[in-house]
Amino acid sequence: MIESDDPAVLARQLAELRHEHRDLDAAIERLVRAPDADELTVKRLKKRKLWLKDCIARLESALIPDEPA
Repeated sequence: MIESDDPAVLARQLAELRHEHRDLDAAIERLVRAPDADELTVKRLKKRKLWLKDCIARLESALIPDEPA
């Protein structure tokens, strides 16, 4: 993941991460419903999804302007 101070770059990265997060959610849902689902693959996808969630939270935090105390 590329770190930047440019809000436009951060917003684009955030959109890409959200898109990947949604795609993983759908893939996990399909795998879980499959009768021959590979549990290891499901666990890896869930771990990746959690990592993406953390990245999304960090980017959202970076987009919030700092307020003077």
